[in-house]
Amino acid sequence: MSLKSIQRKRGYTKYVVDKRLCYYEPSRDKLQKTFAQELSSSLAQKQKSIHPKFFYDKKGSQLFEEICKLPEYYLTRTEIGILTQLYDKLPSHLNGDFRLVELGSGSSKKTRILLSILERLHKHIEYFPIDISKILKESSTILLDDYENLHITGIIDNYESGLEFIKNYDNKKNLIAFLGSSFGNFDYEHGLIFLQKVNSSMKKNDLFLIGLDLVKDKTVLEYAYNDSQGVTAKFNLNVLSRINSELDGNFNINKFAHHAFYNEYKNRVEIYLRSLENQTVEIHKAGMVLPIKQDELIHTENSYKYTISKIKEIFSMSGFRIKDIWFDERRYFCLVLLSKND
Repeated sequence: MSLKSIQRKRGYTKYVVDKRLCYYEPSRDKLQKTFAQELSSSLAQKQKSIHPKFFYDKKGSQLFEEICKLPEYYLTRTEIGILTQLYDKLPSHLNGDFRLVELGSGSSKKTRILLSILERLHKHIEYFPIDISKILKESSTILLDDYENLHITGIIDNYESGLEFIKNYDNKKNLIAFLGSSFGNFDYEHGLIFLQKVNSSMKKNDLFLIGLDLVKDKTVLEYAYNDSQGVTAKFNLNVLSRINSELDGNFNINKFAHHAFYNEYKNRVEIYLRSLENQTVEIHKAGMVLPIKQDELIHTENSYKYTISKIKEIFSMSGFRIKDIWFDERRYFCLVLLSKND
């Protein structure tokens, strides 16, 4: 499928901010339709659920940035520590001219480390952030102030569509980065499908850098998702506010509570919204009238944790070859560098 065909299919509009920044975005009607369609299906199931990608409106993205600064939330500072190791270790893998493609760029704090590595190697830096949140525009503008030789092309869309766009863009080599622990939101089957999608979007010499949270003590994990300041709870509950705002819902946020625990059998943190009473909610743009019982759980996220053997298995099955793995001192987290296995 050609680049123009992808643009037509997704209904992309190109916005040019200046000569160094442009971004592509589907129409708002298309985004709302997708949000409503997905909710009308997921909330109609016996186990009601809301996909975690819908956390990240502007407020949700800001709350997640607050989470990343919390003392209990080890993931961000641990991954940053590993990334700083890559100043000396990653360049040996970057043979030739690479652009950075990032899935879920957020505020781009960790992005700066990778951009600084590329800046040492190339006179001209290209960065393609793919993010469902419009925070992409703000963070991209800030990056341009700090990197004079940086050119940014943003895609405000889901990862799969963004990757399809990148696949058909040109022949330049891509370093695709999926940082944080977002891959842990996928169960095993859907994780394989996603990795196969990433693999199929890659050219022969492209590279894929992914962050993975590792299995560790249950107490450490449960503190990370139940912080003492209640920021994670606000982040979880904000998805209901987003439904109210964008889809004309009438969720009463005070009638729900954040609920998170580590399932040791499945190696995952499970996150829910628990209803504090019997209630009925309407979501007008999704055409839903939703009865919810007291203590009923709406599932919002899983965060899987990995063993090294499981990491090797899942990447082998999805067509990747592991080029390197980097850890922190406590082996809480790892970054894996991958290439296509063909």
